[in-house]
Amino acid sequence: MPLTSPADVPCKVERSPIHGNGVFATRAIEAGERIIEYTGKRIDWPEALRRTAAANGPVNHTFYFSLADGQVIDGGDEGNDARWINHACGPNCEAYEDEGRVFIHALHQIEAGEELNYNYALVYDERHTKAVKKSFACLCGTPECQGTMLAPKKRKSRAAG
Repeated sequence: MPLTSPADVPCKVERSPIHGNGVFATRAIEAGERIIEYTGKRIDWPEALRRTAAANGPVNHTFYFSLADGQVIDGGDEGNDARWINHACGPNCEAYEDEGRVFIHALHQIEAGEELNYNYALVYDERHTKAVKKSFACLCGTPECQGTMLAPKKRKSRAAG
């Protein structure tokens, strides 16, 4: 069931102790509950890269959310409060794509006032050097913290031979 108005959304944006703005529960949220849809203008990756270059900013400081069909939601263009949800290595939420729409769901019970977060698991195809890891540094502070918002590189399998 889609969320129909801001009044239906059980969260609000406030300053975050993790990074910049964050999104916080305004009431208790049940495990599995759909919290908010991630909205914004749909663009393709060439347009996302063009926008990033035009803004003189690195692609890791955007509100882009990749979709299964190769499109991107630009939460910074016609987006909503979901764009302010911060990353955490030990998250309390998860993003699900459903028919081209992205919804944030609670992984477990979330108390009023608790900051919402999900694991960005950013895919970066180039080598994960120290400089790259630093530019994608994680500040979540959870016991599970990996120090980076990047998804682990997939290891190439060696052919049996």
